[in-house]
Amino acid sequence: MARRAIITGANGTVGSRLASFLRQQGCDVIPWNRGIVPVDNYAAMERFVRESAPEVVFHLATASQPTGRPGESWLVNYEWASELAWITRILGIRFVFTSTVTVFSNHAHGPFTLDSQPDATEGYGYEKRRAEERVFYQNPEARVARLGWQIGEQTTGNNMVAFLEEKMRQEGVVRASTRWYPASAILDDTVQALHTLSNSAPGLYQLDANERWTFYEIVRALNVRHKNRWKVESTEDFVFDQRMKDERIRLPLLKERLPWLP
Repeated sequence: MARRAIITGANGTVGSRLASFLRQQGCDVIPWNRGIVPVDNYAAMERFVRESAPEVVFHLATASQPTGRPGESWLVNYEWASELAWITRILGIRFVFTSTVTVFSNHAHGPFTLDSQPDATEGYGYEKRRAEERVFYQNPEARVARLGWQIGEQTTGNNMVAFLEEKMRQEGVVRASTRWYPASAILDDTVQALHTLSNSAPGLYQLDANERWTFYEIVRALNVRHKNRWKVESTEDFVFDQRMKDERIRLPLLKERLPWLP
């Protein structure tokens, strides 16, 4: 168990839960404040990490609140990850970088194993794909974790329940495909897995709890959990198997947390 950790994106969906979990374990959590430590100033970044003296850096931040700066998404998603990988390497600090299942495009064929080749050519998935490569180049001892769609309890923010709540508010119905198998996991299980990874062997990991369920089945189960607050309709308009497989680190299956799944 780390006694001190830096977390980038500590106010985000995953970062805030990770920070809370680590503090409960007695860890001193140091959030990265981009307003104080700019991510385009290498000297400032190295100084901050060196003076903070963490045992692990969790790099979870994304460009979720853009300021309008040109190239900001690439700066945050790629260049910052690259610099942190190098800084942690030269300082001998463990580095955990969160990537995404969207490194695989919608044209790829899942379920994805560690041998599957990422093919995203644009947007967030492309930037994360390139960042994965760069992180391992800069720091071969890094841990890179691909995440799917997180299932939390909040009806706001960036998680599946918040998405469903917003769809219902805007459209009066939630349409869910019976032919889409999304990579997904319960948020708190993902947080605990990231903590485990910080003490695991370096390498690439895929964190997914969806063994065999469609988006429609997951939404129906969540609807029961949330007192049937949404009107749910089945569709076949998105056909995609997005599941990720990794036998080395297994999250509790969705059905363990959502017993209403078939």
